[in-house]
Amino acid sequence: MIKFTKTTLNKLLEILDESGYITRFEKGNFISGYALVKEKKIIIINKFFDTESRINTILELMDRINIDSYILSKKSKLFYRDLIKSGLILNHKYKNEEE
Repeated sequence: MIKFTKTTLNKLLEILDESGYITRFEKGNFISGYALVKEKKIIIINKFFDTESRINTILELMDRINIDSYILSKKSKLFYRDLIKSGLILNHKYKNEEE
């Protein structure tokens, strides 16, 4: 299980960044707390969310977007794999590869 800390949030943001997504925290009237602009790979998350809500929102988003594990750094890849193994990310296309 992961801890809902700023360090965890930064690791998740790093995975999104390495995947080519721009993540912004802004105010808005989002029904789900976020907006996803797929064509431009931009994610906008409600800036009034606390750390735990931001983490949960990003984990929910990671189920909806395609994250290519091949382009992730080793540290991010290991963290992403841990998220999958713990069941926090369910809809993934992770291929088991040798490192």
